[in-house]
Amino acid sequence: MELPALITPIAIVEYMYFTFLVGFGRGKYGVTAPATSGHPEWERMFRVQQNTVEQLIIFVPALWILSMDVSPKIGARIGVFFVIGRPICFVSYVKDPASRTIGFVMGFLSSAVLVLGSFGHHLQHGGHAVAEDAGFEFPLFADGAPGSLDWGV
Repeated sequence: MELPALITPIAIVEYMYFTFLVGFGRGKYGVTAPATSGHPEWERMFRVQQNTVEQLIIFVPALWILSMDVSPKIGARIGVFFVIGRPICFVSYVKDPASRTIGFVMGFLSSAVLVLGSFGHHLQHGGHAVAEDAGFEFPLFADGAPGSLDWGV
């Protein structure tokens, strides 16, 4: 699991750096807390920072689920696109919001592939395999297959 354990803190440090830039920008552009509007460049920095935290909520769990269920190497390789895409998105959005597409798409697609890959893996392997391995039981399923309800009648 070493590779996902490397990608995760890189993504978090990026977010921390964006947060630092937003805080520094408050002083530079005269946007006093708790204001969330002010100088247009600061607002763009703030928006990317907020979007990054929104993306992290999806990315981090998806990275770890796919890495544990499919492969740490595959998870990390996909995750690299996220950690490369977010700074590209930050710089391009602050400069010109219309130019953010490449960085945003890299991060968003990385998360989407991780989520869909995990979901696809579970569908392919019976859906309930992980929960059953963890000791959970599904009493409504007579033979463990979806659609075969056992109502105990």
